[in-house]
Amino acid sequence: MRSTFLSVFLIKLKFTLIRTLRGFTITTKKSNHAKKFGKLIFDDGTVLDGEGFGFSTTTFGEIVFNTGMVGYTEALTDPSYNGQLLSLTYPLVGNYGVPDPSVNDEDGISKFFESNKIQVRGLVIHELSLTASHWNLSMTLDEWMYNEKIPGISGIDTRALTMKLRNSGVMMAALVVSDSEINVEDVKKQLASATHYDSEQFMDVVSTKHEKIYGDQEQSVVVVDTGAKNAIIRNIREIGYKVILVPWNTSYEKIMSYNPKGVVLSSGPGDPQKCPDTIIAVKKLIENNVPTLGICLGAQIIGIAGNTETYKLKYGHRGQNKPCVNLENNQVYVTSQNHGYGITPESLEKSDFNLWFTNADDHTVEGIKHKNQNCFAVQFHPEAAPGPNDCKFIFEELKNLMESKKIA
Repeated sequence: MRSTFLSVFLIKLKFTLIRTLRGFTITTKKSNHAKKFGKLIFDDGTVLDGEGFGFSTTTFGEIVFNTGMVGYTEALTDPSYNGQLLSLTYPLVGNYGVPDPSVNDEDGISKFFESNKIQVRGLVIHELSLTASHWNLSMTLDEWMYNEKIPGISGIDTRALTMKLRNSGVMMAALVVSDSEINVEDVKKQLASATHYDSEQFMDVVSTKHEKIYGDQEQSVVVVDTGAKNAIIRNIREIGYKVILVPWNTSYEKIMSYNPKGVVLSSGPGDPQKCPDTIIAVKKLIENNVPTLGICLGAQIIGIAGNTETYKLKYGHRGQNKPCVNLENNQVYVTSQNHGYGITPESLEKSDFNLWFTNADDHTVEGIKHKNQNCFAVQFHPEAAPGPNDCKFIFEELKNLMESKKIA
């Protein structure tokens, strides 16, 4: 009886799979740039051995961890990871490969990536899938990284590494991938003299150098690019506005010359205090009551412009399942996050903002609303990519604010 039931179940499953996959070709590819020498060397002297993959080189950066289960193509191309070595806690990575980077939507925005290149300086994983299989596969993970000259290391206990970073805090590290034996002492000397993450000027790297326009609608939203993800642009386009992407240091006067319905301060890497020109522009946006939304780094910049303080978190928030509480309705949302800095909770009391969202895990600031002006910000990523879409309504909130407000 049990055997008959199992046979019927397998037959039904077979036909379900056939119907599901009809019209698709499942592509399979094998890794060609793996099984090299690899070492991960920390500035506290710790040395971890692994297998190198991707491009053979030595790179330095702040090592951080992300707890997401999927979405490595989006994560690796997120400009907020610029200057960092990214460790993924999920144990198997690369099994679905990488889609075609040249595929764009109707606005010319990449469909599957968050920028035009890999932003991380190196990737740390437990196990690399040496075979990738997916209907949308263009290349393997190690091939993509090899093409973009990015090193990776596998064979690392990334969960033990996560515990190390949670206990000690993020730190500088070197990732070495080589076709021959690695001299650890030489790399330690190079690491000691490498530019520290906190000293880097990321805006020179991640921000657009000139304006870019997406769409042809009459009404527009200006996005100040401090490391904007493509998904931010895409979500603004979805609510019906042309997007004008401008450099991080664009003045208030220049922003307003576009006659925007509103302004979005994007996500991005590093310390918000290193964006002084943006802070000055945002102060004027708030003063003139221009509908303004800040996301991640943009939230911190808005906070500073409204008299809050910011600080560096011990190990940051990076993942796709971070619970945040909306204090206006006590509803919990599952959010996507990627930040190493935040707004100091105690500084809100003497600031121009009220607390809007708080992190359910550690009670850090996740959202603020201005007490008098049309300005609000969220520390999480409402555009997700990767992650849940629970908070896409944030863009609708911006639209409602813009539609109800006339800018003089």
